[in-house]
Amino acid sequence: MPIVEHSPLPGFARLREEGQEVLRLNEALHQDIRELHIGLLNMMPDAALEVTERQFMRLLGSSNQIVQLFVHPFTVPGLQRSEETQAYIDQYYSKFEDLCEEGLDAIIITGANVANPHLDEEPFWETLTKVMAWAKDNVTSVLCSCLSTHALMKFYYEIDRTPLPKKKWGVYGHRVTEPMHPLLRNINTRFDVPHSRHNAITREHFEQAGLPILIESKKGGVHMAVSPDHLRVVYFQGHPEYDRNSLLKEYKREVLRFLNDERDEPPFPENYFNEQAMTIASKYLGTATHAKENGTPMPEFPEDAITPHLDNTWGDTGKAIFNNWLGLVYKFTGVKRNQPFIDGVNPDDPLGLLNQ
Repeated sequence: MPIVEHSPLPGFARLREEGQEVLRLNEALHQDIRELHIGLLNMMPDAALEVTERQFMRLLGSSNQIVQLFVHPFTVPGLQRSEETQAYIDQYYSKFEDLCEEGLDAIIITGANVANPHLDEEPFWETLTKVMAWAKDNVTSVLCSCLSTHALMKFYYEIDRTPLPKKKWGVYGHRVTEPMHPLLRNINTRFDVPHSRHNAITREHFEQAGLPILIESKKGGVHMAVSPDHLRVVYFQGHPEYDRNSLLKEYKREVLRFLNDERDEPPFPENYFNEQAMTIASKYLGTATHAKENGTPMPEFPEDAITPHLDNTWGDTGKAIFNNWLGLVYKFTGVKRNQPFIDGVNPDDPLGLLNQ
């Protein structure tokens, strides 16, 4: 589904430079086709805001090349922003109130960094719940990532996430548990997914809420579950949108925090670095620590040297799942943007699976 460049958002040009197909607005207007309008609620911190924006747009745009996709990034108040980032948001992001008026077919909600153990104590919680409440009645499907999955479980089912003994951080093998589900058609039955989180919604939590589990991992936990109707809400705990080097950049950040005495020495992300990558990273840590102790200039983190030793083993499966999700949204959404379902579709069982 080609992304349509319907606004001056800089991410469109960046994606085109990367080789992504981006349809110019004048070209889109000459195609007689029902486009899809996807809201992207981006709650990531400043350093990751634009990167996350492009990751999801890239994943959406590369999953299918038929239907036009209008992606509408927006955010919520209560998230700490620098003046520069707030100016970017003010210039390029939509206002939620305007999107409510215009209508959306689906919404993707990203993760976020939080400071409170209880999500409902976060400054953004009240506004986020307004988005979730509106989406429940006005869009065909909501897809959640990591923290937002935890937030929706709290909002809909009063289920609190469980703190993990240590951070779940790395790339983990997963298996499909419901291979015949429409969201999982023609995907690999075994594949990897990156995770990066300190908390978890467990299998028991999902079962307590009556949510079907579609993908899980012995070490990574549940990755994907769906609402009881099988479509209206899709829950991810992992990050299929991650780039090849996303966990590397996170590791780099933690290493620099360690060298600034802000934390202990970070472990390698699990199942992500090969032996060469670990050797390069370990050598850097030794050199950087020695420089710190002797007051000599700190060497640059060897990001470019490590990257060639990393593999993306999750991207194709992520695209296939997004392709299935967008296809179902397109199949069932109404002709008008503010009509979540076509006539004759039961919103409580849009896929017709509950009567089988």
